[in-house]
Amino acid sequence: MASRYRSIPKLVSKFHYCQRRLNSTAYINLDDSKELFSSVPTSKLISTAFTLHVVMNEAMIHFGSKVMNSRLMDTPISRELLLGSIEHTLYHHFCGGKTLKEADRAARKLWESGLQSMLDYGMEHAHDNASCDHNVHEIIQTISSTLSLPSSPVSSVVVKMTAIFRPQLLKRVSDLLRWEFKDNSLHLPWKLQSFPLLSNSSALYHTPHMPEALTLDEERDLELGIVRLMKICESSLEANVPLLIDAEDTAIQPAIDYFTFHAAITYHHIGNTPLIFNTIQAYLKDSEERLVMAKKAADKAGVPLGIKLVRGAYMSTERQLALSLGANSPIHGSIQDTHACYNACAAFMLEEIANGPGSLILATHNIESGKLAAAKVVSMGTKNYIDNLHFAQLYGMAEAYSFGLRNAGFKVSKYLPYGPVEHIVPYLLRRAEENRGFVSTAALDRQLMRKELLRRLTTLEK
Repeated sequence: MASRYRSIPKLVSKFHYCQRRLNSTAYINLDDSKELFSSVPTSKLISTAFTLHVVMNEAMIHFGSKVMNSRLMDTPISRELLLGSIEHTLYHHFCGGKTLKEADRAARKLWESGLQSMLDYGMEHAHDNASCDHNVHEIIQTISSTLSLPSSPVSSVVVKMTAIFRPQLLKRVSDLLRWEFKDNSLHLPWKLQSFPLLSNSSALYHTPHMPEALTLDEERDLELGIVRLMKICESSLEANVPLLIDAEDTAIQPAIDYFTFHAAITYHHIGNTPLIFNTIQAYLKDSEERLVMAKKAADKAGVPLGIKLVRGAYMSTERQLALSLGANSPIHGSIQDTHACYNACAAFMLEEIANGPGSLILATHNIESGKLAAAKVVSMGTKNYIDNLHFAQLYGMAEAYSFGLRNAGFKVSKYLPYGPVEHIVPYLLRRAEENRGFVSTAALDRQLMRKELLRRLTTLEK
């Protein structure tokens, strides 16, 4: 398939926070509550502080996860009661709404406070081609909606491959890609151009035996999935809105990387700006090695590489699967090792994009990682990062951190999921349960919000 290039003028942000240049010190100040929450009304501060106090503790997260996976969800009456109560608490605070229209309203409000949005139609694990087709329609609608918004408060649209390919097909493709890595004499007739997917340190235990070739039905479904992905990319190119492809578990990640890199090769702008971003999970032992390999291959091919760097959200299931198969976990042995890997990957990409092609999204709630990245930016020269560095946090979480990054002059987006309550809440609970950083940043938010509310009360500010 021929590459689709386009030279599109860069969008110019109109709102006052993004009119500032990235300042020369890029200092992230998390002490001045007045400056941090200057764009937040008192009523919003009160409701946010209360919600965080109620839900953002480890015991509540664990309890919520157990309830959502219990037999209570199998009974219509209890299911309706549980989802109703969650909708007016957890869901209302951490999600953009049930519909695209509601998510657009939430994006506009974030835009007014100096933040952008990463819109995520939160469907995953489609079971058949019909549901995959439905999800593609919703994703394209999400992309198209950005054209009607002022100056684009939407920085990108999020896509999960399990929403447009059946997970079982992704597993089959991943098994074949893993076996091809083990035995390079294996010929995969359906394979398209991509970048390196696996390294010598990658987990291969998912595929202990040579898998059978794809059946004719599987090859047909594979082609249908690629057509869906290309439709989404075409829409993204037309709207000039980047796509962020989410990472998932290692059983299917090789296929996700394969399709994402193929899309990145096929669709990108002229110059240094990528259209398609792949996600690297720093809690995986092979993540840094795979990142370096992909960047080297992209540079050789003349393709700007877009990377969203995260820590990872499948820790428990990854370790359990490895243990059940008698294999070593693909996850780093300690949180300190994960932090070190994340920071090393960030430093590598910051150096690469300082004077070359590519873009980096640092999706993290870890304040230390943000400060290290800011220091790296200062040392390399802030002018090099105005257009190709972005920070991201989840909607409703790490508010002080997001505003602190914004005030330092960085581009910041909130990851804004929307969709049916029953589909979105398990997704959020899984990430909250896996990422202890949510709890620590929630504690900081509560502390600073109480400080700001007290200041406003004593000075009679609204």
